[in-house]
Amino acid sequence: MSQKSNPFARSFAVTCLLAATLILAACPPHESIESINRDPSRFGRHEVTIVGRVVNSFAAAGIGVFEIDDGTGRMWVYSKKYGVPGTESKVAVTGVIQQGFSIAGRNFATILYETRRHS
Repeated sequence: MSQKSNPFARSFAVTCLLAATLILAACPPHESIESINRDPSRFGRHEVTIVGRVVNSFAAAGIGVFEIDDGTGRMWVYSKKYGVPGTESKVAVTGVIQQGFSIAGRNFATILYETRRHS
């Protein structure tokens, strides 16, 4: 008794594998906010991606600043091109870590200067 491969099952498996690969490729690797806050100088020259929910925000003079909580900590994000997402929305942002940042009379020890936003 020989088993024949079901062409539908094989096509379905290949389609699922391709879909999973595309989904994983679209999700950039991200750092925890806790690891960035622990040693911000380690990330100073590289772009990093953080993912979390927006918990606080403000806008001034056409730019926006918002705070992300990823469950390990919180970090402020400076957004010059992409605007401020709504509170409680989940976002993934990529940018460069800046230390000693000041805007609209507020000082930030560490902030992510946003270069890209992911959907």
